[in-house]
Amino acid sequence: MTNLGNKLKELRTAENLTQTALAEKLNISRVNYTRYETNASRPDYETLIAIADFYDISLDELFDRKIRQ
Repeated sequence: MTNLGNKLKELRTAENLTQTALAEKLNISRVNYTRYETNASRPDYETLIAIADFYDISLDELFDRKIRQ
């Protein structure tokens, strides 16, 4: 599984967003968002859902999990 912080940074930079701009869209502080990207802390469940919703992806995709069929 990919490191969550790396995935968050990858998604954010693909959208050409700053940490500040994304944090504002998620209604969280930039300091907290930075901690998520640097793996200093983990987002809570509600924040994970907000991030997945923002990027229109599933939580499995956010965590780079492969769906078994």
